[in-house]
Amino acid sequence: MAQNKVISDYKVVIIGGSAGSLQALMNILPAIPAITTFALVIVLHRRSTDDLTLERLIKIRTKIPVEIIEDKLPFLPGYLYIAPSNYHLLFEKNGTLALDSSEKVNYSRPSIDVTFESAAEVYGRNLVGILLSGSNADGTAGIKAIQAAGGVIIIQDPISAEMPFMPNHAIQNSTPDYIMHPHEILDFINSIDTL
Repeated sequence: MAQNKVISDYKVVIIGGSAGSLQALMNILPAIPAITTFALVIVLHRRSTDDLTLERLIKIRTKIPVEIIEDKLPFLPGYLYIAPSNYHLLFEKNGTLALDSSEKVNYSRPSIDVTFESAAEVYGRNLVGILLSGSNADGTAGIKAIQAAGGVIIIQDPISAEMPFMPNHAIQNSTPDYIMHPHEILDFINSIDTL
C-alpha cells in the first residue's frame, strides 16, 4: 500500500456501498464539517423506488448541503450528492451529472462500478474512491479504474464491515492505497480541506 500517496487537489470523494454500509456512513457523515474544496458523492445500492428516505436521513445527519440529483445538474464543490435509485450516476466533462437507466450492473442500478469508472475518466488523479460494506462484487472494477487513472482508493477494513464480501473481493482483486476502519476514513476525508 502507498501510505504516502497524498495529493492536495482532490476534487471528488465518492463513497460506494451496499448491505451494511449505511451504519458506516452514519458514523462518518455527521462528523464531517462543511467542505469547500471538493464534492462528496454517495452511491448506495437501493430499492427501485422514488423514495427519498435516504436523502432525508443523510440531510438531517450532516452539516454538508445535500443536492438531490437531477439529470444535467451542475456538479460543484462543497456539496454532498446522493445517487438516486434506479439510475446509474455518470460524470460529464462539462461539469454536470447525468442519470442513465441502462441495464443493471452487478444486479444494481445505481452501480458503484459504473459511477467509479465514469468519475475516473473525468477526474483521474483528483479522485478518491472509497468502498464500504456489501455483499456482492460491485465496486471492484470501479476502484481498479480509479487507480489506473491515478486516483486514490480506500477500502473499508473487512473486519469492521457488517457485510465483508464486497471489501474482501476488492482487496483480493486490487492493490488498495489504504484499508481503513470508518473512523480512519473520516480522518482522511477531514484532512483533505487542510492539505
